[in-house]
Formats: sequence, C-alpha cells, structure tokens
Amino acid sequence: MNAYGSLTQQVEAYHAWKKELIRQISRYRLWLQDNDLFSDDISNRIRNGLELLIEDELTIAFVGEYSRGKTELINALFFSNYGQRMLPSQAGRTTMCPTELFFDRSENRNYLRLLPVETRSGDLSLHQLRKQTEHWVHHELDEQDPEVMREVLAEVARVKSVTPAEARRLGFEEGMLESDRSAPGKVLIPAWRNAQISIRHPLFERGLRILDTPGLNALGSEPELTISMLPNAHAVIFLLSADTGVTASDMTIWKEHINTEEADHRAGRFAVLNKIDVLWDDLQGEPHTQEAIERVQQYTADHLGMHQADVIPVSAKQGLLAKVRDHEDLLQRSNLPNLENLIIDRILVHKEQLITQSLINDLLGMLQNSQAAIESRLDVFEEELTACSDTHIDRDALRRLADRAQTDYDFYYKKLITLRSSRRLMQSQGSTLSQLVSEERFEAHASKVRKLLTKSWTTAGMSRGMDHFFELLESDLSNLMTEGQLAEKMVAAIYRRYNEDTRARHLEPIPLRAGRHVIAIRELRKKANRFRLNPKNLLTEQSLLVRRFFNVLVSEARTLHQRVRKDVDRWPSEALLPIMQYSMEQKQLLEHQIRRLRDMVRHDRDSKAERERLMTAIAELRKQLELAETMHRQIRKPAPTLIQQKVVNISGIA
Repeated sequence: MNAYGSLTQQVEAYHAWKKELIRQISRYRLWLQDNDLFSDDISNRIRNGLELLIEDELTIAFVGEYSRGKTELINALFFSNYGQRMLPSQAGRTTMCPTELFFDRSENRNYLRLLPVETRSGDLSLHQLRKQTEHWVHHELDEQDPEVMREVLAEVARVKSVTPAEARRLGFEEGMLESDRSAPGKVLIPAWRNAQISIRHPLFERGLRILDTPGLNALGSEPELTISMLPNAHAVIFLLSADTGVTASDMTIWKEHINTEEADHRAGRFAVLNKIDVLWDDLQGEPHTQEAIERVQQYTADHLGMHQADVIPVSAKQGLLAKVRDHEDLLQRSNLPNLENLIIDRILVHKEQLITQSLINDLLGMLQNSQAAIESRLDVFEEELTACSDTHIDRDALRRLADRAQTDYDFYYKKLITLRSSRRLMQSQGSTLSQLVSEERFEAHASKVRKLLTKSWTTAGMSRGMDHFFELLESDLSNLMTEGQLAEKMVAAIYRRYNEDTRARHLEPIPLRAGRHVIAIRELRKKANRFRLNPKNLLTEQSLLVRRFFNVLVSEARTLHQRVRKDVDRWPSEALLPIMQYSMEQKQLLEHQIRRLRDMVRHDRDSKAERERLMTAIAELRKQLELAETMHRQIRKPAPTLIQQKVVNISGIA
C-alpha cells in the first residue's frame, strides 16, 4: 500500500474530519450564546450547515454490460471480510435490477428491500415509491450468519417468466431479453425493479452509497435509472473486460448513459479494465504480462477518449481471493489497491473540496464577524481600565466614553431600523420570487401538459407537448433570474450604503445563486429531448408513454423545483444576515457598555475594586477570543486527503 493507506482508513479519516467540524460548529453555537451574540437568524444558518454535514453522502455508480464483473468488484472492495461472495456474482447475468448499497442510519439495521417489477405499470415513480415502504418486499439480514445472508441476497438476481406482451407492457424491449428455455414462447425479466441493501459496513455507515447497475437492457428499460439516479452519482466506475476489450454494447452504454452532456459526475468517470488475470502469462514472465496489460489499457483509453491514467486494470476475482486468504502478493498483482487509491485521490478529495467551498468559508466569515464584536468589547473595557487608576476613577473620561458609546449606539440603532425596513422590503420581493416558482404554478404546468399529451393523436404532438412543459419551466426560471438580479442589485446597494460609514466593517451580501437552477432545468430538458426523440419511446403505447414521462421527467423536474423553492424562500431573510448580525452584535455591546458606564459615573465606586472587576472582564474576553481562535484553527484544518497529498509531495521533494 502507498502512503494514503486503505480506502477504509481514508473514509474513516474523512468521517472523523466531518465529525470534528460538527463538534466545532456546536462549540461555536454555545460560544455565541455565552457571549450574548446568538440570534434566530444565526441559529438557522448554523442548522443548515450542520444538516449539510450530517446528511452528506458520496454515491459511486458501477456501470457496465453483463458479465463484466461489477458485482464481483463490489464484493472484493466491500465484502471480503465475510470470507465469501455476499452479492450474487457468477457467470452470466446476475444483477438483474438496479441495486443500492448503503447503511440506513435512520433505521439503524440491516435489511434487503425489493420492489416488484409490476410497479412499473403503476402511476407512481421510483422516487415516490421509495417513500412508500408498503410496496416493497422486506427481508432481514443477519450479519452474524453470513451464509444465510448470502442466500437472502441471492434474491436480487431472481428472474420471472412472462409473455413477450407482458414484458413490453412493463417497458422491456423483447429483442434484449433471454428466452425461457423451460417455457417456449416466454421470456425472462427481472423479478424486481429496484433493490435496496442496508448493511452495517464502516464505509456505508460513513455515508458511502454504491449503485450497482445491470447491463444495457436494464439501463434502457428503466428511464429513472438513466435520467436521475445515474447522472446524479458523484462518480461513475465503468466496468470493461480485458478478455473482450471494448465491445459495441460497451460503447453504447458509454455514449448513451455515461459520457453525456447531462451527467454530473463531478468527481469523475473512470474505466476499470477487469479480468486482467486472463492476461497473466507465467511462462513468458511478468514483463510480458505488464506489456500486454498496458496495450489493452491504452487501447481502451483511446476508444473511450480518456486519459490512460483513468483506466485502471484490475482482477476483481483475484483481489477478492487475496483479501479472503490474506495474500499480500496476490492482492498487489490484482491491482485492487490502485483502484482504492483512485477513489481516495479523486472522489474523496472532491467531496472534501465541496464541503470546504459550500460550508467552511461561510462559517469562517460568521466567526470572524463574531470575533470582531468581542474585540470591540475588549477595546472598550481597556479604555475603561485606563480611566480607573489604583486611587481614583476619572469620571470625566467615563462620561466621554459613555457619550461616544451613546453616539455609536444611536448609529447602530438607526441602522437596525433601516435594515428591518429593508428586510421587510426583501420579504415583499421574496414573495414575488416565490410566486414565480410556487408549487401551485408547477402543478398547473404539469396538469396543462398532461391534458395536451392525453388529447394528442400524433407522436409529433406528443413530442411538442413534452417540450412545452420544459418551455414553461424555463420561462419561469428565466423570469426568476431577471427578478432575482433586480433584488440582488437592491441588496448590493444596501450593503454599499452600510459599508460607506467607517464604523461598519466591510461585509459581503449572500447571493441568490438562481443561475445554477436554470442550468439544472436546461440539463434536464436535454435528457427529456433524448427521451421524447427515442424511437423506442415513440413506438410505445400512448398511455404508457405519458405515464413514463410523468413518472420520470416530471418527477425529476418536481424535485429540482422543490430545491429552487427552498433557496428562494430562504434567501430574502439570509441576504442581509451579515450586516444584521454585525449591527445587532454592536448594538448589544454598546447597550451593556452605556448602562455600565452611566452606573460607574453615578455611583461612588471603589476604584481598586472597579479596576479588579475590569481586569477580570478583560481576562475573560481574551479567553473567549482564544477559544474563538482555536475554533478558527480547527475549522481551517485541511481535509485528511489534502493533508496526505502534502505529506507525499514533501516526501517527494526530499
């Protein structure tokens, strides 16, 4: 193994890093409360950050034609500790339906859930059916008895015999199905539409999610898999076989389902050239074997238009065997550790960068504002201390401090009144934005298009109706962007006026970021275009086609629309939060200061006792600043993979 350590160790380190971030955010919340700097707005912002960390998942999709060894590779990477193959993996077609592997942290137990293939004929999408567990067949998984667990998991590969007409009704293409040799005239289809395996595994408990997909036939017949689940995976590992090279069906999967404009795959697409053990030649020796593997690797990279470094040759079978038998030489020869390191180097790094960009920078900005408030408080106490000598209190100096504090208090008090008025204006603007993306508006569009499709008598009319739905959505989001830009200009003007005064710090507004939603809808429209222009769909019976369109594309659009609404509903109250937070902190600080100074001027206090009290308060504030600085350092700590990379780079330089 190289300096990075195993995949399990790195995912554990990633989880520990997130756990520490959660701890620091919780500490910051308590620190704010202890220093009277807490508010409902800040509480909501912190809660959003915590939810991002707690719900964070990393999805890797394993894709490839039948018999490329996808399931065997998953067994080798995640289940070797059971000493046998846990997921069905043998010659022929094994994984018959899309299978998700994860750990259900809410239910905190192992199980297998299977969705009957007959649900394809219903009106509910796969996304909707996930929330309705009564439609699923449930099996408990006992990790203490691996043999029984393996037998239960074999259910994933079960098929059923149906007539070609029934297969077509369920959305399968007859020419892609195997004939049932025991029942002439019938064909075999998967018994299940989707499988969910919750299993207690260190990586799955830490938020790793695996999507194991069947071959080309299933990819083409389950639109939700190719339109939603697969493109939204953070990374795709594309399985090929060293003994067949890149076949025509491999290229079809690559071009139609992976290397597409609509796919996200922010952490990358990688090809795994499996079964390299067929190239092992013990007679001609290791150099000859390596040359043969590199030739196939280069050939594969050329065909897929990838860098050769993104094509990883492995032997999943030998890697699994090596792990089960604890055979280090065989494990290295299988090249499985290099695949694990690729997942660490590229996929985990991406997740760490995402959290750094979306959460940590925002959190550090909030913390810096809070530190500035405490530093202002400290400056005031030190000025008061100067006015209190060991023998007497300089009441004139205290009056001047009180007058200055009153002037500053009046400034921030007026600022807050203006900001509250601006916030009401923002809420009014927010209502205008919300109406453009309201749930009622979306459902009205969906209802209108459903009527158009139902009444349409031609495939061209059906196609126009589907495209019209996305025209309506794009129009709404374009209007949202126009109105949003006007609102952002208004917010920018509020910040400019605020920052013009020397008392205020330079604070930045929080943007709406509506553009990303427009891009997401446009990408979905591209998928819809492929769907509506697909010859197979154009030949599908009208009611089935309408149901598919709504179950898959309208359902996906509804999910995107919900995200837009969430952002739009939240933004008006968050946009002014930095200056609201700063003004509120300053007002509270000055309020306490004025009360304290007036009290010191009015009453004949003991100078020595007052000085001791101030010194104690100053020491406490310095302690609070030290705590804030410690939190600052902890939050700024690089993610574990980035630390590892620096260590490797330094050692390389040496």
